[in-house]
Amino acid sequence: MKPEEIIRDPMDGVISLDSGRAVRSAAYGQRASKLARLMTLGLPVPHGFALSFECVRELAENGEVPDLAGMEAPGRLLALRSSPYDRAWGGAPTLRCIGVCERSLPALENRIGRSASLDIYRRFIGEFAMTVHGLDPQDFQSLDPAAAASADPAALRGLIDRMLEFYEEEIGDPFPQDPRVQLEQGARAMAKAWNSPSSRILREAKGAPADAGLGLVIQEVASGFGTGVTGRGEIQLVDSRTGKPGYFGSFRLIDPDKPTRVREMPLAAEDAECGDEAGLTLEETCPGALRELRRAAMRTAEGLSDAYRLVFAIRSGQVAILDAHPVRRTARAAVQISVDLAKTGAISRSRALLQVDPRSLIEYLHPQIAPNAHRDVFGAGLAASPGAATGRIVFTAEAAQAAAAQDEPSILVRVETGPEDIRGMHSANGVLTVRGGMTSHAAVIARGIGLPCVVGASDLRLDFAERTLTTPDGRVIRDGALVTLDGTRGEVMAGSVEMIAPELGGSFSELLDWADAVRDLGVRANADTPLDARTAREFRVDGIGLCRTEHMFFDEARISVMREMILADCDSARQAALDRLLPMQREDFVEIFDIMRGLPVTIRLLDPPLHEFLPNAPEEIAEFAEAMGLPIAQVTARARELSEVNPMLGMRGVRLGVTMPAIYDMQARAIFEAAIAVNRDSRAPVVPEVMIPLVSANREVELVKRRIDAIAEDVQREQGSELTYKLGVMVETPRAALRAGDLAATSAFLSFGTNDLTQMTYGLSRDDAGRFMRVYVNQGVFPEDPFHSLDIEGVGELMLMASQRGRAQNPGLSLGLCGEHGGDPSSVRFCKVAGFDYVSCSPFRVPIARLAAAQATLLSRSQTPSGPSET
Repeated sequence: MKPEEIIRDPMDGVISLDSGRAVRSAAYGQRASKLARLMTLGLPVPHGFALSFECVRELAENGEVPDLAGMEAPGRLLALRSSPYDRAWGGAPTLRCIGVCERSLPALENRIGRSASLDIYRRFIGEFAMTVHGLDPQDFQSLDPAAAASADPAALRGLIDRMLEFYEEEIGDPFPQDPRVQLEQGARAMAKAWNSPSSRILREAKGAPADAGLGLVIQEVASGFGTGVTGRGEIQLVDSRTGKPGYFGSFRLIDPDKPTRVREMPLAAEDAECGDEAGLTLEETCPGALRELRRAAMRTAEGLSDAYRLVFAIRSGQVAILDAHPVRRTARAAVQISVDLAKTGAISRSRALLQVDPRSLIEYLHPQIAPNAHRDVFGAGLAASPGAATGRIVFTAEAAQAAAAQDEPSILVRVETGPEDIRGMHSANGVLTVRGGMTSHAAVIARGIGLPCVVGASDLRLDFAERTLTTPDGRVIRDGALVTLDGTRGEVMAGSVEMIAPELGGSFSELLDWADAVRDLGVRANADTPLDARTAREFRVDGIGLCRTEHMFFDEARISVMREMILADCDSARQAALDRLLPMQREDFVEIFDIMRGLPVTIRLLDPPLHEFLPNAPEEIAEFAEAMGLPIAQVTARARELSEVNPMLGMRGVRLGVTMPAIYDMQARAIFEAAIAVNRDSRAPVVPEVMIPLVSANREVELVKRRIDAIAEDVQREQGSELTYKLGVMVETPRAALRAGDLAATSAFLSFGTNDLTQMTYGLSRDDAGRFMRVYVNQGVFPEDPFHSLDIEGVGELMLMASQRGRAQNPGLSLGLCGEHGGDPSSVRFCKVAGFDYVSCSPFRVPIARLAAAQATLLSRSQTPSGPSET
């Protein structure tokens, strides 16, 4: 239900919290509903009533508080508390001790003594004046500060008399001595305050509808006075940081002679949240109360299906539960708590899976900065790849490699990275770029190899010649300076910062086991090298959904041969270079296939434009020309010949396969020879899936497919072995999506490359959009960065259209997503709803996708409305 619908539910006026009837949040607010549920569980919650939203609206228009049977008995003190639908929407502070007046003082004095009674009376006058009339309690305090701090009955009585006189002078009427009048005025004041313009603006900023209602709770006061052990506190049975069991909270012991004098003590010896000079704990002071609180917390967890922090009071050794809030928790604690609750039977495994945010698993997968660590932030950008790393700044890939050779951690800083920086990225501990977006080269590669990365830090000024970074506040960060990169928050800091190590076992592993048992959407990995494949296998993927073969060519031993092939001036020279590349590609495929035995491996044929493989800097061109024995002018001329005005839309992808078919021929042969070599033994065979990139027309597929099928036949004949393989298309252009029916006639699968598909659908450069994307999102042009979370309305509609047209032509067509959106939970859910077979993402996002896929499966089985956030 939407909040607007909830607020307009029928109202019942007033209801007893212990009536046994359901007290609905939709009519009485979250606090009232929670207290009633706690009473149903048998917890010692003080008796009280709840006033509905409609009743409170009438109060704001000078209506009356309904009769509350037994609540206005002489000497009984009440507390008045706000109860909106969502606690985050606010409300007035609690008004306690309604009912204290001249007439009730003698009975109160008989119970707790004259000094304590007068002190309660004094405080109530100030709080009432503030709640009902907006007076400053300090005005009352300043009448006689010494008396306010005194326990002397005569001094307190004198101060109260002066306060009553001051109240009458300021308000024009005497302080009400009728408990019912006090209650009615307090309730009416809270109702009117809720409807004030400032309150409305504040809660609307938190997502509340304009006509959001307020409920009120009226209860007996359970704390603040008494003999023996008396006070207030909070308790939870799990650590908010780790989720491990224990006692966490504190207790504020009240001096029975002076209620304003308190001493804070821990609950038990192992409770680390607070300390006490005397070394006393609640466990030592009142062990029976702590045992009862433990039982109450355990009963709450079982009854409300979550770990709660209980607000409690103890009066003369007797426990009362005043409120309950879900335990605040880190991502690690959230997983531990959910798994533990499921194992004890408090919640189902399905509930455990649904109540963990998949994105929060990032904290498990990478080192993170400690929550309380000091952060000297000097720059910020987009949080492109999660995790944190400390190292010395370097400005070139070569410098990062040199640092790694000496076991010196480094942070590679570039304006933006390119294919030539990959070796440096593998050597660095983190990457920072001044330009770029969430799907820029640096971001995609960093996520794939699990490298912390911040991109688009445009507030930093990089002077490459001087090897310096200048910060917005004028600091100059020089080459070799020690810095810390936080790819989870998109920040870069000076110096070394305390870290938390990743943790992949225990409850994390158990939760993902449950997820795998539930999900019916496959999760594959984008893996380009044997190292990537091993990482993916460790994360228990269902296969490789994208192996980008171009990344294999940037190895130092291969790039020169690749460049020879590009610079060849005739077919025979080009083929000679390709013949040298063939065993290199085959070697990688053999290793990847062996690692991924029994699982599908989708290999994308060469995609980027050829100029990306050529040297750029003059010194690199000169060095390469010398090594090749070629004139510099010839190398420069060939690079100029290959350059394009818009290379991302030029000679790349399938266009290379059509115009320079020998390249794809070599890759297909390497794939098929590797598959046959691996499948020679009796272990689980591999079925390679060959993917053609950047297709726009089915004729492109037909031309490439004809050659690939012919090579497969040649390899099988040469090797004397049969081979099973699949051939499919990477859907990256809007036209491919629109003509998916044509493509499905010749393809076994369609895999949506949503990075380029989003880029082409929007007409946005995925490398440059980061410069203005924040402004667009902040101003509501886009609800979210479309390169970060899939655009369901535009790109998603194209994908749905393509899937329907494709399967209409080929019912057995397999559908996948292999862009970076494969690791975004909302995009994963879309793929489940759209009937896709799998998603594929970088290895370090696989656990996120596995949990998101399980949640998508559970939600598709049973849609359940979620209540308001209480965390």
